Amino acid sequence: MITAIITHIVGYFNYFFTYKFKHMIYGITLILLSIIAVPSLILSRKPNAAELLEKVAPFQGWIGLVFCFFGIWGILQAMLNLGWLTSAPIWWATLLAGSVVQAGLGFMLGYPLISKLFLSNSVTAREKAERLRARVAPQQGRLGVVGILVGAWMVIASFIVVVA
Repeated sequence: MITAIITHIVGYFNYFFTYKFKHMIYGITLILLSIIAVPSLILSRKPNAAELLEKVAPFQGWIGLVFCFFGIWGILQAMLNLGWLTSAPIWWATLLAGSVVQAGLGFMLGYPLISKLFLSNSVTAREKAERLRARVAPQQGRLGVVGILVGAWMVIASFIVVVA
């Protein structure tokens, strides 16, 4: 009887830290990325946050590059897991929305570094990226707010939605 209870508890902790915790961290990092991407939103409510955001500014390009990569990876994962549409459609849509926001904000934050590292050799690729940036840049504030909302929903949904 005691071993069955211990096995059940260990199984629950294994499930929590393998699945739930991973999705919770994804939501928290999406919220942090959104805060970095839309500093005016935070500075209007907390003026003393300016010095913290200034400390992050030198790393903004690398942060954006990493999040852009993981956003594109998440979009690919969502497309590869289309089967979730029948078993967990809300969670699938949440992961897809989070990945799209993550890729968009990552691209906006990491554009200078992406341009320098990957687009410096090709003029046409640089022009296409600049046109994409010009289309996305006016939406950065909205994308940041959506990122905060989707990230918060991901944290909440990691407790509610069960995906096996």
